[in-house]
Amino acid sequence: MGISLQKGQKISLTKESGSTLTKVIMGLGWDAKKTGGALKGFFGGGGGDSIDLDASCVLFNEQNKLVDTVWFKQLKSRDGSIIHTGDNRTGDGDGDDEQIIVALDKVPSDVKSLVFTVNSFTNQTFDAVENAYCRLVDGTNNSEIARYTLSAQGNHTAQIMAKVYRHNGEWKMHAIGENGNGRTIDSLLPQIVIHL
Repeated sequence: MGISLQKGQKISLTKESGSTLTKVIMGLGWDAKKTGGALKGFFGGGGGDSIDLDASCVLFNEQNKLVDTVWFKQLKSRDGSIIHTGDNRTGDGDGDDEQIIVALDKVPSDVKSLVFTVNSFTNQTFDAVENAYCRLVDGTNNSEIARYTLSAQGNHTAQIMAKVYRHNGEWKMHAIGENGNGRTIDSLLPQIVIHL
């Protein structure tokens, strides 16, 4: 079990994993809050409620310019170093609902920051979400490096979760945890740039 991050906390991925990381997995998990009565099934499920959260990874260079975006419309970065495993539209089941796999040793040298976000594509607010988290896993041995519990309650429809970035030759992680709004990554970009 990795360390539990607080909002704003920064860690060295090398120190926390105990080795030089070559591959990490950003996992996102959530459950739709259970409702009863007339609202049952309103969120699209006869067998329970569902909510479509979308994890994205945005790549920025040294000049803080957008290089590429990995999301449900483009599941692989153009250079091939980052792969989204696919869109989960319900949050059903245990474990990670969406994963983004990053080959750190293959990320182009001009890419300085990878920012991970989550958007409610169905435009439901995070009041409808519970048990939401993002976690970083060592892709070579599947051990969890760090976990950040998302403060899901609120009337926002998006969150800037975390940033993985290069600093003095090593990869670090910054738990941002800032609420935002927008159904897709495009609407979050002006807010993300502030954290670069």
